Amino acid sequence: MKLFIFTGLSGSGKSVALRTLEDLEFYCIDNLPIKLLDSCIQTLMAEGYENVAISLDIRNPSFLGVLPAEIGALSTRGIDVQIIFLDASSETLLKRYSETRRPHPLSDRDNTLIECIEIERKLLEAIKIDADRIDTSRLTPQQLKNSVRGLVENKTQQFQLTLQSFGFKYGIPLDTDFTFDVRCLPNPFYESELKNLTGTDYEVKKFLNNSPNAKGMVSDIYQFAKQWLPLFIGEGRVTLAIAIGCTGGQHRSVYVVEELKSLLDTQYRTLIRHRDIN
Repeated sequence: MKLFIFTGLSGSGKSVALRTLEDLEFYCIDNLPIKLLDSCIQTLMAEGYENVAISLDIRNPSFLGVLPAEIGALSTRGIDVQIIFLDASSETLLKRYSETRRPHPLSDRDNTLIECIEIERKLLEAIKIDADRIDTSRLTPQQLKNSVRGLVENKTQQFQLTLQSFGFKYGIPLDTDFTFDVRCLPNPFYESELKNLTGTDYEVKKFLNNSPNAKGMVSDIYQFAKQWLPLFIGEGRVTLAIAIGCTGGQHRSVYVVEELKSLLDTQYRTLIRHRDIN
């Protein structure tokens, strides 16, 4: 059996993630009490279910202290368990709660909304360390669905490498293992004919291909990945995320991600995401 456990901050998109797996014909359970996990999985296995997804959140906080032991027990029975942690910036969560007008699960008379968010973030910190992370701060519901679908489909097949471009002016992605800063490269933004294009356009690629530093940056990051990815895979990693950042996430970072994909796609199953292209 393949078991995906979704957890993360309230308002980060766990319900959207779970519905995505329902569409992929997973058996899904929302907010399962942790004390029922073992018996529930036994029942589903006996009935022949091979793909199951559940969500655990702060509404049932008892899972926080016992989840690692529960996962260990399931793993000894041959169940492949993967934890996916959905994260988002506090600013994004405040906006979402303002739009929906729903109370936070930890709301009470003594704490403001932002205080509840930060309390929850601290409570979940330990679980986040060993999980695959998706930062939903700048994702639309459809983009989140695509991210979940890509992550899950690859985990049922082989190692997945995610390459993400972003703009530092909009914040560093939360769901990355390695971050590279390419703001030192020539900036097409200051070329009038290139300003409104992106790193996916031929003209921008031509401009940066004429820069020895741009080509050298791509080569050095590729050599880094080529040397170290096999070691991570050897340690059991099934996903790894590399983020490439420039100022606005439109030109240089996009170009580098596209170039890296062309080099790495023949060796690894590679997913690309251009976070800040409008």
